[in-house]
Amino acid sequence: MKTPFLEAISERVLVLDGAMGTMLQEQGLKPGQSPEELNLTLPEVVAGVHRAYREAGADIIVTNTFGGNREKLSHYGLEGRLREINRAGVEIARNAVGETAYVAASIGPTGKFVEPVGDLTFDAMAAIFREQAEALIEAGADLITLETFLDIKEIRAAVIAIREISPTIPIIAMMTFDDNGRSVLGTPPEAAAITLDAVGADIIGSNCGLGVDGIHEILRAMRRVTGRPLISQANAGLPILKDGKTIFPGTPEEMTAYHDRLLELGVRIIGGCCGTTPEHIRAIRDALSGKVTPFTPVAPEQGTTWLSSRAGIAAIGGNHPAAIIGERINPTGKKTFAAELREGKISYIRREALEQTAAGATLLDVNVGTPGIDEPATMEQAVFCVSGAVSVPLVLDSSSPEALERGLKAVDGKPLVNSVSGEEKSLLRILPLVKKYGAAIIGLALSEEGIPETADGRTAIAAKILEAAQKIGIPRHDIVIDCLTLTVSAEQKQAVETLAAIRKVKDTLALNTVLGVSNISFGLPARPLISSTFFAMALQAGLDAAIINPKEQAMMDVWRAAMVLLQKDPRAAGYIEAYRDKQTADAAGAQTPSVPLDIQGLLSRAIIDGDREGIRDLVEQALCEGLTPLEVSNEGLLPGLEEVGRRFAKNQVYLPQVMLSAETMQTAFTRLKEEMNQGSLATAGKILMATVEGDIHDIGKNIVCTLLENHGFEVIDLGKNVPAARIVHEARERKVDAVGLSALMTTTMAEMENVIQKLRAEGVKTFTMIGGAVVTEDYAREIGADLYARDAMEAVARIKKLLEKAP
Repeated sequence: MKTPFLEAISERVLVLDGAMGTMLQEQGLKPGQSPEELNLTLPEVVAGVHRAYREAGADIIVTNTFGGNREKLSHYGLEGRLREINRAGVEIARNAVGETAYVAASIGPTGKFVEPVGDLTFDAMAAIFREQAEALIEAGADLITLETFLDIKEIRAAVIAIREISPTIPIIAMMTFDDNGRSVLGTPPEAAAITLDAVGADIIGSNCGLGVDGIHEILRAMRRVTGRPLISQANAGLPILKDGKTIFPGTPEEMTAYHDRLLELGVRIIGGCCGTTPEHIRAIRDALSGKVTPFTPVAPEQGTTWLSSRAGIAAIGGNHPAAIIGERINPTGKKTFAAELREGKISYIRREALEQTAAGATLLDVNVGTPGIDEPATMEQAVFCVSGAVSVPLVLDSSSPEALERGLKAVDGKPLVNSVSGEEKSLLRILPLVKKYGAAIIGLALSEEGIPETADGRTAIAAKILEAAQKIGIPRHDIVIDCLTLTVSAEQKQAVETLAAIRKVKDTLALNTVLGVSNISFGLPARPLISSTFFAMALQAGLDAAIINPKEQAMMDVWRAAMVLLQKDPRAAGYIEAYRDKQTADAAGAQTPSVPLDIQGLLSRAIIDGDREGIRDLVEQALCEGLTPLEVSNEGLLPGLEEVGRRFAKNQVYLPQVMLSAETMQTAFTRLKEEMNQGSLATAGKILMATVEGDIHDIGKNIVCTLLENHGFEVIDLGKNVPAARIVHEARERKVDAVGLSALMTTTMAEMENVIQKLRAEGVKTFTMIGGAVVTEDYAREIGADLYARDAMEAVARIKKLLEKAP
């Protein structure tokens, strides 16, 4: 009888098998054919791959079900056989290796993005993974491995869906990262690890995209924020074209070069991805032979509450600076904002998100509770808006469980939920949501009897919240206690009691603390004086996070100074950065007042901020001021989009923000087209785009098409799996300036060369551009493509430059 899987990886490092696709291609898998269909048509071929890897020493055999979800199978007309294909995948693996190895059921991405980046809802995405996982678990898989995910939101939905079916089946969750250390949508390894840890993945790591050196760096970053076991599943180097065939140059020996460093990080599973064969797995097995390294889970940076968004992370507690939670996205006392919410507008939310983050907020509180609205739908809209505008993690603030759940589905990472109290009803309704969706929680030190007058009373309620949370599996470090700020003008002694409660909660319960600071001064004159002084006292008492208005200078001055004095701003780096220019400005008397933006500047700013709601009114204003459609485009819109491109190149914004800016641009163009006569806006060029024959992936191509259109190009999109003959025919008939070819798989790279050769043989004079996950600049040069682009923004920049130089 096998040792239970999680127990086994705590005792020794296990070896996971190598590439399934590489082996099936050698067995005659045709380009464009569904690998998963072989589970039904050629099960013995699949079984032979499993046996070869087991004989090479693999402890974990991965099923041939990577593309076995409804979305992927529908490309081959196989969605009706989903359950049959997935069950067969598990049974083939089990029959091939018996009980001598663990059978890991493979689940890959759908090829779609979750809204608002894509068009699938969270519920729809979760349902896709739930359907596949049910079949795999029913067939008897020992564990599930989620592989090669690009979108943190998609893999988060997958883990949550699997946990709905089985709270106990071991889950491996892996994302793929570029050589810049982020996923395609901008997620760094730390954010991925925080999010996946929180939703219940048992083993976290990375596969594909990089060789062993690159994977090591990814896992090193993950280890900073998670105590989970890690997995390394590297490619055998990066693909190259040799004698017309795509090969991965990494030798078996090179695959083991980082073993000692991986083991030091707490890597408990090592396997191979693209290009690896039984020879590579045998080398990994031999290199691990005799190395017994028991794993002891240790939470990194003990006591830190880690939070994440798609592109960023934040910490509460430990030795980190006190977190600043921006409080301004809250309609309480804000009539204009409340009115906007009732009208379904979000411009205030976007503006406050940008301004508070610029002022120093490390987290943003999102509260949309106001009479007369659909709060769950509005919470979702607000989360989408804030997440698209800034990269700080969110605090979801609502008394409605329905609104909280909608917000928890909408977030990109691990949020903080504000809040739960010591009331039984609150604990029963809110804590299960926090657990299911992988959040941290603010616990209010109040109960059915109200707010205790003493620090002991508040600490007792905190202890009750802690006990209830831990009982359902929420860890101690994900509970942050609000000791509650009472108005000092009404209850003067309570200020001191709140400070005492902070100390007691930290000393006796080892929990992090938070306060809504500004309540202290309500009803008094010169409120900033009282608020900032109390803030300083609370920080000295050990406060870990504060809900404040970061645009209030006095509060931020106190925070920055206190972080230096409390040794939470090493070398006073943050303080110096904030005030380095202050002395010069003071000496000059005052800083030069900012000059209001003209309409062109406002248009550019709207594109940069992704203000879809406001852009149409700005276009109207520009037209009323006498600008022509061409001037609106060239002097206002395009400079904004070009600035987005510059920020993207510097890793200051990421693909979701780029797409939001593109959608804003599209809204503006829709209005401009109403004003234009035929041909009044000259096209920058005509581009034909296609994913080559045999390849069903088109996410990257679709993004390139969108951005090309927004930069003034006429785009003809032929879709995916397009035969070379059709590409050649359309390129000739449409008289295009350039042909863009995309391929995601190593098996379809060679088709790019075939298309380029046919274009030339047929005398079609056009530039050619190629791109895709497996494509490189060297490959482009080798097959004679005119240019290569590693991402959508680079594709736009390079094709513009190429066509500008054309005679």
